[in-house]
Amino acid sequence: MGLLRSLLILFTALSAVPGLAQSAVSGQADWALGPFTRPVDEPILKPQPNSIFHDPLKPEPAHWEALHTFNPAAVVRHGKVMVLYRAEDDSGSMQIGGRTSRLGLAESADGIHFTRMPEPVFYAQEDSQKPREWPGGVEDPRLVEAPDGTYVLTYTQWNRTTYSIGIATSPDLVYWTKHGPALGDSGPYGKLMYKSASIVTKLDHGRLIAAKINGRFWMYWGEIEVRVASSPDLIHWTPVEDKTHQPVVVMRRRPGRFDSAFPEVGPPAILTSKGIVLVYNGKNALPGEQPDPKLAAGAYAAGQALFSKDNPTELLHQLDEPSLYPERPYEKSGQYAAGTTFAEGLVFFHDTWFLYYGCADSFVAVATASAGNAGASY
Repeated sequence: MGLLRSLLILFTALSAVPGLAQSAVSGQADWALGPFTRPVDEPILKPQPNSIFHDPLKPEPAHWEALHTFNPAAVVRHGKVMVLYRAEDDSGSMQIGGRTSRLGLAESADGIHFTRMPEPVFYAQEDSQKPREWPGGVEDPRLVEAPDGTYVLTYTQWNRTTYSIGIATSPDLVYWTKHGPALGDSGPYGKLMYKSASIVTKLDHGRLIAAKINGRFWMYWGEIEVRVASSPDLIHWTPVEDKTHQPVVVMRRRPGRFDSAFPEVGPPAILTSKGIVLVYNGKNALPGEQPDPKLAAGAYAAGQALFSKDNPTELLHQLDEPSLYPERPYEKSGQYAAGTTFAEGLVFFHDTWFLYYGCADSFVAVATASAGNAGASY
């Protein structure tokens, strides 16, 4: 009876902490998505060396998805899952970032088996953004649907010297208009090197739609330290600054955790009744720098954080353990051998969460979760 009484007292104490009781008992906080499982134990998109693209910036045909296909964005359109994925050709050097990246488009009726278009739909070309995008290309997309049905793309512009978050829009995911860097091409952020952007959305009739809070759209951005920006139109973004006119930092590294090297934002965040759920990617530190001993040094795992639904800069909770981490051989063998489950795409499809992620900078895979407690709160 003494042990039973002690356990009851412990459970009562844990239950008094919001989001902690369920985590302690079942490993899942009541605000978080998941748990996630792999519906198929293999990549869903792999390189296709025979794919040819006549690039307007190159005299010879490009094998545009010959080496790696990874880091996908996703939306639901006309009852299908549409995935924009990063594809690397076989040009340039073999080091990471040394080839040219373009974005391919694939569609699926079940979220798992995809048919892809034969040519990329988004790439560097002779336009105003060429100096920012050539020869490195366009990388690591995140994708949301605007309230008016337009699709808004955030992506990394990489010219092999500097990088920034680019913004583009499309009516159909095929034809795109580029709007330049998210934080502008002049002023205090014009020369800033920054990447990774997660626009806040809400679930609306089965689709994630960009959501306004206090009359504005919101975006979590950055790696190393995560920051916040707001926008009136999803195209022009203004960082939230402190009294010294520096961007407010809302997430940092946590020694000993899966994000002990740094956090980096993932797919679009979701506004729920409990707050804003942000799925993000944490990089594990190297030996001697207080890594998580349960993960490989330098590995990327997907975690979750909760922000206030009324104040997107207010961090309420973070999961101590990752929701998805490199376990399978295809997640740990590739051009990034430390392993990644690098999450960038998230959709709600057939009453299920589909999380699309890059594997070792080489493949695309998917993990799924039932709506569960979190899903009932949207």
